[in-house]
Amino acid sequence: MKPHRRKKLGIIIFITVGLSLAIGLTVFALRQNINMFYTPTQVADGEVLVGEHFRIGGMVKQGSLEEDQQSLKVKFITTDFVSDVPVQYEGILPDLFREGQGLVAEGVIDSTGIFQASRVLAKHDENYMSQEVKAALDAAGSSTEDHTAVVRESLTRNLPEN
Repeated sequence: MKPHRRKKLGIIIFITVGLSLAIGLTVFALRQNINMFYTPTQVADGEVLVGEHFRIGGMVKQGSLEEDQQSLKVKFITTDFVSDVPVQYEGILPDLFREGQGLVAEGVIDSTGIFQASRVLAKHDENYMSQEVKAALDAAGSSTEDHTAVVRESLTRNLPEN
């Protein structure tokens, strides 16, 4: 093989190896940072594997909130008004977190079917609902408008009178 062909072949091999390495590292990094979004119905139907990291979105079911007075452990149920998934979280909840409100939580489902949340996000005002949660509720055949009156009534019942 002539020297100039050997040099060209070396450059081509170097570029190919470099591009393959760059693509491989990019795919690995993206795979580690992508969290899939699921509804409680999808989780209840078994679309998520045990131990898989994902996000779940829905509403906090009325009457489901249980707070441990000795620690920061909290248990509640998230629902899309079709299926319910129990959630367990240890940490400080957002100020706007309450029953009847929308949420998105990140974590894993354990072997007992309880979603172990590592992070809980609550909606930021009365009229806002994340597009993912709204689309998931609509896809489940249950709109937020169906439940708005029930949620507002329960919230006003719990407010102290002046």
